Amino acid sequence: MSVPTPLTVRCVTDPQDPALAAFGRIQEEVYYAPDMLIPPAAFSRLLAGGQDERQDRILVAEQGSEVVGGTIYSLLPAAGFNSFMGVSRAAQGQGAGRALHAASLADVRAAGLPGMFADSVHPSRQSAAEREAEARSGSDPFTRRQQLHALGLRTVDVPYWQPVGGENGGPLKDLDLLYCPLDGGETVPLALVTRTMEAYWRGWLGPQRAAAEAQALAERAGNAERVRLLPGTETPGYWAR
Repeated sequence: MSVPTPLTVRCVTDPQDPALAAFGRIQEEVYYAPDMLIPPAAFSRLLAGGQDERQDRILVAEQGSEVVGGTIYSLLPAAGFNSFMGVSRAAQGQGAGRALHAASLADVRAAGLPGMFADSVHPSRQSAAEREAEARSGSDPFTRRQQLHALGLRTVDVPYWQPVGGENGGPLKDLDLLYCPLDGGETVPLALVTRTMEAYWRGWLGPQRAAAEAQALAERAGNAERVRLLPGTETPGYWAR
């Protein structure tokens, strides 16, 4: 009887590490719209750094010499932000995603940050074509949100969207903002949300536009001091109106 190859997680630090290309292939395999993700060609640049307030990380999960999953996230001044996590189809259900998530949260805690943000498509705002593309890639948006909830991610009850990336370059509005608080809680300070998003957006929007978009997000949330954290399967109340 053969012994299963143990799963390991490591942080990639060498921009020439072949694990980056392997992770890029997994991204292309498992996500229905890979052109909306950070392209594999940019992985080496992320690892090179150059931004004082932002540290980008790439972790890979490996079984022996085979990369079976990976995640990209950023340590920002106020919190972490996870850009993507994926596991190859062949390795799904074996704990690679949970191991990657746990390792990234341990890094967030070591940095003295309170939690990790992410964003995820909500199926209620997907088109029929997008749902068909999901099915072809072997993924399901309902299952994905259930899995994110099981990992501890909760939906931030704010009207969130990405400033650019939608039709004709407009805002992308099929995403919800999620948050995984390291020490629990049913709410999150709105200031933590906007500070994190401003820092995350600054690299591709520039400081002035990022600040304006963060202020707009705060205004859409009513400039509340704290906002609710809903189950990760739910969408914010704004979309239920």
